[in-house]
Formats: sequence, structure tokens, C-alpha cells
Amino acid sequence: MAGITNLPFRKLCREQGAGIYVCEMITTVALTERNPKTMRLIEFDPDEETRSLQLYGVDPEGVRKAVRMVVEEDLADHIDLNFGCPVPKVTRRGGGSALPWKRRLFRDIVTAAVDTAAERGIPVTVKMRKGIDDDHLTFLEAGEIAQDAGVAWVALHGRTAAERYSGTADWEAIANLKERLDVPVLGNGDVWEADDAVRMAAETACDGVVVGRGCLGRPWLFGDLEAAFSGRETRLMPSLGEVATVMLRHAQLLVEWIAGAESYEARRNIAAEEHGCREFRKHVAWYLKGFPVGGELRRSLAMVASLNELEDLLGKLDADAPFPESTIGKPRGRTNSPGKVSLPDGWLDDRDDRTVPVGAEIDSSGG
Repeated sequence: MAGITNLPFRKLCREQGAGIYVCEMITTVALTERNPKTMRLIEFDPDEETRSLQLYGVDPEGVRKAVRMVVEEDLADHIDLNFGCPVPKVTRRGGGSALPWKRRLFRDIVTAAVDTAAERGIPVTVKMRKGIDDDHLTFLEAGEIAQDAGVAWVALHGRTAAERYSGTADWEAIANLKERLDVPVLGNGDVWEADDAVRMAAETACDGVVVGRGCLGRPWLFGDLEAAFSGRETRLMPSLGEVATVMLRHAQLLVEWIAGAESYEARRNIAAEEHGCREFRKHVAWYLKGFPVGGELRRSLAMVASLNELEDLLGKLDADAPFPESTIGKPRGRTNSPGKVSLPDGWLDDRDDRTVPVGAEIDSSGG
């Protein structure tokens, strides 16, 4: 969800329903070096009750240093360690979903984070995948290691790194991990609707769900989740006009955030407005998925450069068009084919090697 879960989107989602909303992936190097972009990404809204920071690192000492900075400067209330990212630029450095294969290095990283965060009572959690591929599964052992290190919960995406975002998530693996661990286990993968989350909980006995791509262009999913887990059967099926209202709100929040003003109306910054609208463009196709919107209008919305232009174009939509039921339960966002995982040379040779790969750390955060 890099490039997606910034402060404006988290705020938009919180307006729809309850949950813990995690910031974009923050790298330890970029944090400790106070990279300007990274410092912007770790900003939290005053009403975010749980400031949840997603941290990525490959070097235990780098992770310790970053967590100490979080502790000493009161930057977050929760730290989620990312061991689930499957993208090549991460795995080829030994990070993300490649890292749990090196069980001792994995233990060192998690222990460094947990022990340092404990000084201020900050819970540390872990998100991971099943393993590198079907021949190199790690989730059961990694879950036990994380539990022994003292994490508050373990979240499992039911795919390997090699599967990327293809096929169907393996919920049975989530159930197996739940049986193995005493700490809470959260399930992730193919939660497209609130009813999927309820079904995952019933089938796996997991203690909670993690939502990623399912909320793209659908921040109201969190309202549905809150209703579903409360036993209410009503689900949100917004009309195109209601979706347009959310779209405009999303763009306005992005502009306000980029302008750095409490209220966009208080300081109209044209450069910030154009920047915010550019950031919003990536969301247009997700919001309009399945709705009857002509190609020319879609293209215009995907090239919007100002809030006035966006509002004018949204006014041309058929506000009464009903929510497209054909999209219910269908994948959203990134989909791709399985592929060989890029790894550092010799990565699979020795699982107990604690050596941090040369050039392993990434010096930029987010998308």
C-alpha cells in the first residue's frame, strides 16, 4: 500500500469506520537520517488515536536505532514490522518477505525492535507472508520466533513472495498459524468485502483481519467491516453520486495535507492544489471501477489538475447510477502472475547466517 496510506487516506478511512490504520512503509535509514519525505510520511492526524508506524529494515542495529528514535521522540503508539513486501527491489536486498528465511537475522531484528520499544510500552507487531515460495515456507517457524521475541500479534498474508498478488490467498495457512501460536494472529489476503472478513474469521479462527487492496477506491469498506463484525447485515452500496462526494473529499484532504495548512480555504496554494490533484489521479480508476462512465470522462478525471476542474467533471457523472454489483468480491488494485523471487546471491544456502547483505537498506520510504 506504499503511495496509498498517507495521512489523507487514513483520515478518509477513519471517517468511514473504526480500525487501526497503518502509515506507508518507513525505512529505518530514511527515518534515522531524517529524510524530509519520510518525516512527512510519519505525520499523524491529531485525532489518530493509535499512531501506527510501519517499519522496514534489514540490519538489527539499524532497526534498534530507528525504534529508539520513535521511543525518544514519541513518534508513534504502535510499530508494525514489514516482512511481507514481495517486490524485487526489496527481496533482492534480503528484505521484506525474503528475510524470515534467515531465521537468526529475523530473530535479531524482531528482538531489537521489541526490546527497544518496551522502554515506552510501545507494542511491536509483525506482518509476513507464507515464505519465499512453496519450497521455502517460513511462516510457522517465523511466527514462533516472533512470539518468543514478545510481539503483540502476528499478521499473515496467505501467499508466498513468489505468488506476489496472483491466485487465491491460502487461508488454511492462517488457520495453521493460529493453531500454533498463543499470541493473536491476524489474517490477510483476499478480503474484498466485509463478508469475506467474517468468513475468514470463521474459517481460520483468526483474531482479526488486515485489509490492503480491498479498500482501494472503497474507503467505506471499513464501515462495512464494523457493521459485519457487530452482527449487522446492512452493507454500503453507494451510488455514483455518493462515490463522487467521497472522491472530492479525498482530493481536498490531499491538497490540504500537501499545502500544510489546517484548512485549505485558509491558504489557497495553487502549487499544492495541483500536486494534490496529481496524487489523487491514481485513485480515479479504483473509485469508478464498474460504474457506467464514458472513456473520455474517465480520461479527463485521470488528468485532473485542480479541485474546481475535479468538481466540474464529477458533476457530469450520472449521480443516480447504482453501485455495480458485478464488482462485488472481485480483486482490486495490483494483480500479477507468479514469478521467481529475486534474492541476494547465496541467500538460500545457510538459514542461520546472520550477515546483513551489502547494500541491504533502502534510503527512501513510501511509494
